[in-house]
Amino acid sequence: MTAEIDTKPKDQPSWRKPVGMILILVLILLWCGIAVTLIEKLSALNFWLQLPVYAILGIAWIFPMRPLLTWMNTGSWRHFPENKGNGASDET
Repeated sequence: MTAEIDTKPKDQPSWRKPVGMILILVLILLWCGIAVTLIEKLSALNFWLQLPVYAILGIAWIFPMRPLLTWMNTGSWRHFPENKGNGASDET
């Protein structure tokens, strides 16, 4: 038996991670400002009319994060890793 020598270079830290973290914080702060402004305008409404707005604002901020997190990990805005090792083949 011979020992295999790893010829691949070690993964170097990417500048995308710290930049992405800063962008996430900026986006969250921006979203909070939008949400507070919108809620102030809707504060006169009944609680049951405000509830869906709170629910939507509480969940919707997550959707812009997916492309940003994908970019942080892959360097591409639209590249979504395919399922590898699932045994499926495109060949017929």
